[in-house]
Order: sequence, then C-alpha cells, then structure tokens
Amino acid sequence: MGVGSREIGYLYGMYTKLARQYSTGVITGKGLNWGGSILRPEATGYGALYFTQNLLARAGRQIEGCRIAVSGFGNVAWGACRKAKQLGAKVVAISGPDGVCEIPDGITDEMIDYMLVMRASNRNRVEDMADRFPGQAKFTAGRKAWSVKCDIALPCAFQNELDENDARELVANGTWCCCEVSNMGCQPAAIHYFQQNGVYFAPGKAVNAGGVATSGLEMTQNASHISWGEKEVDDRLHFIMKSIHEACVKYGERPDGSVDYVKGANIAGFMKVANAMLEQGTI
Repeated sequence: MGVGSREIGYLYGMYTKLARQYSTGVITGKGLNWGGSILRPEATGYGALYFTQNLLARAGRQIEGCRIAVSGFGNVAWGACRKAKQLGAKVVAISGPDGVCEIPDGITDEMIDYMLVMRASNRNRVEDMADRFPGQAKFTAGRKAWSVKCDIALPCAFQNELDENDARELVANGTWCCCEVSNMGCQPAAIHYFQQNGVYFAPGKAVNAGGVATSGLEMTQNASHISWGEKEVDDRLHFIMKSIHEACVKYGERPDGSVDYVKGANIAGFMKVANAMLEQGTI
C-alpha cells in the first residue's frame, strides 16, 4: 500500500547500486524518464472499469449513469474514479480510515486530481476532500463508502475491507454489482451474501489484473527499447481485460446463462497453468 513511482524509484535506484547493473525490466511502475510506461499508475483502476463494463454489457446493462461507491483514495481508487467518470458513471462516495465523503452530484475532475494530493500528503484523511470542496462533498466520520446508496461498489483499498455486514447494507440500499478491485477486498461471507442475493460479483484476481498486465507491457517496451503512446497501451489493456472477462465466462457460465465469476476466474487461472505444464511435459 502507498507505493508510487517515488518509492519504486528508490527501490530501483538501490537495486542498480547494489547489483552494479542497469536492467529496466527488473522493477515495474518506474518513472517515465527511466523506463516506465504511460498509464501504469492508472492501469489497475482503468482495467477494473473495463472489466466491469464487460460484465455489465453481458448482463444487458450499461455503466453510463450508474452511481458508484469507491473505497480508498490511492492510485487504484484514483484510476477507478477517473475512468468511471470518463465512461459516464457517477462516483458518489470515496472513503478512508477516518470515514466517508459522500459526493451527491458525482466526483469532479478537480476532485480526482486532489486525490493525488491527499495521497501524497500521507495524512491518510478523506475528510480533507470535504474541507477542500465544501458544499460538494459531505464527510461522515467512522462510516464506510458502503453506507452510501450506490448501484456499483468498488472496493479499492485493502484486503478484507468489505465484510458481511457491509454486504447486507449494500444490498439493502439497492446495490446490484460489486467488482473487487483490491486484492481479496471482500471477506468470504460477503461474497456468499452477494451471490445469494443476485448481486453481480467479480473477484480481484480477474478485476484488478490490469495493473499486473500493464507491468508486463512495461517490460515488453523495455525489452524492445521502445515507448508506446497512450492509445497503444490503452488498446492493449482493453484487449487484455476483455480476454480475461471472456475466460471467466467460459469457465463460470451456469446452465441458466448467468456467470459465477469466482468459479470462472479460479478455473481459468488453473487451466492456463495446467495446460502450460502439460504442453511442456512437466507432468
């Protein structure tokens, strides 16, 4: 948590000092001046929204106009908010350790930019958003993003952040989709409650793969000694997230046509490794 290009720069600088060699592919998330890829900071959040968009499209829904609640205000939440707004959704809540900021009219570009200032301050206070934008953001201490009525919940902060009580509150407030952006952000009981109540749920191992995938794209650029433009990186990220969604559907589709994305993601991951091992004669 809390790792950006500055921290990666320190890690990479020390690596080159100790190893006495320059190898740009060793660490990803690098600065653009020394081997980084454009869109890498946004990639996890962007990819999550692309996956969500594919999920909704298959369900016959659109993301435009949807109310979204987001936990956290770091790189992942920032990227998710930015892409959600670009796709026509309305982010109505962001949260932090101190509470939640409700944004009834939806987050603005200026607010999204300010999320980076909040993160860099190391104050770890989402209340700063309400202080900076009085009248637009309302802060409530001790509450989570899930206390705000929304259509889609996007856990973007840390592991096990959303428990069964949160899931119950979301369902009671009319939430019909939850895409896990943080690693294992939802506790098992919360996942089961979502599934039992007809909420579209997709796990982090699929939803947040855009960040790791773009790290792979960064390594590809390093190996080729080239730098791609934003459109090329974004197009490749689109394709990757669409392919991941298709794999989840392939292995998770139920007889009635609905999709168990948890099952689909687990089996898709297993089959990719298992088939590679069989093809190489390792088992």
